Amino acid sequence: MNGRRRLTGVVTSDKMMKTAVVKITRTFRHPLYGKVIHESKRVKAHDELSCMVGDEVRIVEGRPMSATKRWVVEAILRRHEEAQEAGEGE
Repeated sequence: MNGRRRLTGVVTSDKMMKTAVVKITRTFRHPLYGKVIHESKRVKAHDELSCMVGDEVRIVEGRPMSATKRWVVEAILRRHEEAQEAGEGE
């Protein structure tokens, strides 16, 4: 494996062509006070696998593809149940 960062997140938008907005959630304890902090970040990722909203995906760092797109969807880890049911009905 190469040295690129890999993160796991949930797709929040798939309205753009070949681009998915992925929400990455990170949970950690505050170093001084010990309170649990939930932090989230939204990034745009190049999507050749055509993932849907609610899918859990693994993204990997890639070359800059546009002004805001620096990540690539590497794999779909888990499909969202509602997305599967909507695809079967068509």
